[in-house]
Amino acid sequence: MNSYDVAIIGSGPGGYVAAIRCAQLGMKTAIIEKYSVLGGTCLNVGCIPSKALLDSSHHYEDAVKHFEEHGIEIPGEVKVNLEKMIARKQLVVDQTTGGIDFLMKKNKIDVYQGVGSFKDATHLVIKGDKEEEIEAKHTIIATGSKPSTLPFINIDKERVITSTEALKLKEVPKHLIIIGGGVIGLELGQVYKRLGAEVSVVEYMDRIIPTMDAGLSKELNKVLKKAKFKMNVSHKVKSVERVGDEVIVKADDKKGNEVVFKGDYCLVSVGRRPYTDGLNAEAAGVVLNDRGQVEVNEHLQTSASNIYAIGDVIKGAMLAHKAEEEGVFVAETIAGQKPHIDYNLIPGVVYTWPEVAAVGQTEEALKEAGVAYKVGQFPMRALGRARASMDIDGFVKVLADKNTDEILGVHMIGARAADMIAEAVVAMEYRASAEDVSRMSHAHPTFTEAIKEAALAATGDRALHV
Repeated sequence: MNSYDVAIIGSGPGGYVAAIRCAQLGMKTAIIEKYSVLGGTCLNVGCIPSKALLDSSHHYEDAVKHFEEHGIEIPGEVKVNLEKMIARKQLVVDQTTGGIDFLMKKNKIDVYQGVGSFKDATHLVIKGDKEEEIEAKHTIIATGSKPSTLPFINIDKERVITSTEALKLKEVPKHLIIIGGGVIGLELGQVYKRLGAEVSVVEYMDRIIPTMDAGLSKELNKVLKKAKFKMNVSHKVKSVERVGDEVIVKADDKKGNEVVFKGDYCLVSVGRRPYTDGLNAEAAGVVLNDRGQVEVNEHLQTSASNIYAIGDVIKGAMLAHKAEEEGVFVAETIAGQKPHIDYNLIPGVVYTWPEVAAVGQTEEALKEAGVAYKVGQFPMRALGRARASMDIDGFVKVLADKNTDEILGVHMIGARAADMIAEAVVAMEYRASAEDVSRMSHAHPTFTEAIKEAALAATGDRALHV
């Protein structure tokens, strides 16, 4: 029987990063993955493939709608080859997962293919082509999550689909009904809207991206409506029925009136659930809560002291970069170091166009907590760089403590927001004030000038270009 210092169940961003860090710290490490490729949801059917399709569809939309304005003339009709687009997406996925294989070999990490489960707290059974058993002093559970559904919905993976199937459709839907107005639904909705589908979003809450700052929700809603998305908020879905190639969705609006949606595809995007199926956690003394999450303490230790859990399988935002941070945190904890994670400073991003990004506290949270704060906001359309690239939608908002000027939250919607948010994270990690950021030189012309201008506005209505 092979023995290891650390075994990791799951090879998503949390698992494979944890494995690399454990190996870097001199621990003999194994990683167990049920599928034939490494990378988990993010690399195979999540972050990476969805961004590839978003990028391809963005190029198409630019060619159809914006090239002429830039003085670029294309003879003949611009057409979508969906099969080729999906193939390119798969090539990106294959290259990325292949990179993980390389990193495992480089760091001398043993990879086991099969379903890993606990025999007891220090022994794991792996059921793949053959059944084998390994011993591990420490184990990290990094089994991630799966798409959630509603109890009355039958996901047939043909017409009633999850994000997994939406990444490999054979045709552009005529009318895509999306149940859920969160990140995944809106991103995939934008892909197919650009390619010619009619898109209807049906959201239970009173706004889209409901966990983010209300200002971002309002602005994104405005932009998507301008793109002819049909938004239906405060709608409670009560039935989804497939009749041949048609899907019929019935919902009650906020007044209790029934609304019927008919389309050829329905994407169920109502969040994700922790995935612990087949783990046999109880055999190791690992406790799950009533939401199916693995219970952990502040050290990400489970009720079995030598077993840890990270990523989507524990509480908190289901984000790849959160899982990565937790993977490093646990590896360093096992090695006897004293790492830390500030969960308030884990940024969130929606990769629509314009992109939406945020870090820290929302206005709603500050109001609820009774924190005295001030706001600085700056519109993207006031930037020379935004006008040059025709990306004028959106704004940057800086929230700062009214008394100390420390930045408490930064919220932005606009071109390149996913990259720009890192500046806000750095500033807040060092507990910068709005004035600190406002006094930093930002290259001109860039989108990041909006951060400086919003910080100037927060320090006392001092924005220069509005």
